[in-house]
Amino acid sequence: MKSKLYTLLAGLGVLLMASCKPQPPVALTASGLNPRNFQATVGGANTNLYTLKNSSGMEVCITNFGGRIVSIMVPDRSGKLQDVVLGFDSIADYVNIPSDFGASIGRYANRIAGGRFTLDGQTVQLPQNNYGHCLHGGPEGWQYQVYEANQPDSVTLELTRFSPEGDMNFPGNVTARVRFHLTDDNAIDIKYSATTDKKTIINMTNHSYFNLSGNPDLPILDHTLYVGADSYTPVDSTFMTTGEILPVKATPMDFTTPKAVGKEIDDYSFTQLRNGNGYDHNWVLRSQDLSVPAARLVSPKTGITLEVYTTEPGIQVYTGNFLDGTVTGKKGKVYGPRAAICLETQHYPDSPNKPQWPSVVLEPGAVYQSECIFKFGVLSETSSN
Repeated sequence: MKSKLYTLLAGLGVLLMASCKPQPPVALTASGLNPRNFQATVGGANTNLYTLKNSSGMEVCITNFGGRIVSIMVPDRSGKLQDVVLGFDSIADYVNIPSDFGASIGRYANRIAGGRFTLDGQTVQLPQNNYGHCLHGGPEGWQYQVYEANQPDSVTLELTRFSPEGDMNFPGNVTARVRFHLTDDNAIDIKYSATTDKKTIINMTNHSYFNLSGNPDLPILDHTLYVGADSYTPVDSTFMTTGEILPVKATPMDFTTPKAVGKEIDDYSFTQLRNGNGYDHNWVLRSQDLSVPAARLVSPKTGITLEVYTTEPGIQVYTGNFLDGTVTGKKGKVYGPRAAICLETQHYPDSPNKPQWPSVVLEPGAVYQSECIFKFGVLSETSSN
């Protein structure tokens, strides 16, 4: 999405594991997914659907194709479980319909200008798959690759991805891991790590599309958003960061006091909203402390809340501006404009070309580490946001 110019996934294809013999009935997940629709072979590797459940009744379904969160079932104010993320019903759709729904993004989340950066005096040229830039690791980034999966218990999934030297032309043999852990207080704790045998760059994130109403027919414009940031990184008309860091005060970018996402989203007299076609920007977080929320999202319809915690310096807020009704997702739902919002914890876009910003360089012998927590709750009767 985001108007990506992805190339087709040549040579991958999907071989669904089917048998001529009648198959016994399979139990569906609480979100209505059929696990058999995720049992496939992509590029010679097996895919599957993994279900995490906690003692509170929350369910999270994840596929190792792209390390994608497929569904998240959380209770609303009446106790009814709602699926609060966009996605597809099968591996075939994830392969055949380019998207980032729920994906574990790598090697580099967000954009790199012109697809180029310099490392130790050597220029590296990456694929240019978005307005002349490299977006989310290129057209065959990790969201289109199969991770090795290990589920040690009912609330934990560990995914591993080996990315060889030259993968989308990135340097170094990289081994990356994503660990999902579902807590009993309804939080998804995502821990990322990576090592390399050669100097390279790493910036990983999760790209879930949230709609806390549980109904993607309803745009997220009524959702109330808080972002713990006093500044942001503006972009040009190709969605590329300019290198500036500007204050949010007295602009539509100010979410330091919670407000409806749609309150100012269409004020295109503000250049940044025109450039981003709405919100599609990186906010510079005040804190990288996991005890301090980086963002908080609330649906007034269901009362469901989402708090985001991170060790990263930035968070990309993307309001589904390029969803256009051409994609049909789970349960036959058509995903229209602003049907969801993404809250992507990250280093800033194009950091390899902006040395004044926090570094994304990973050296041999060092370990890249990042953590993001999506914590769900419900408004109390007296709360308003």
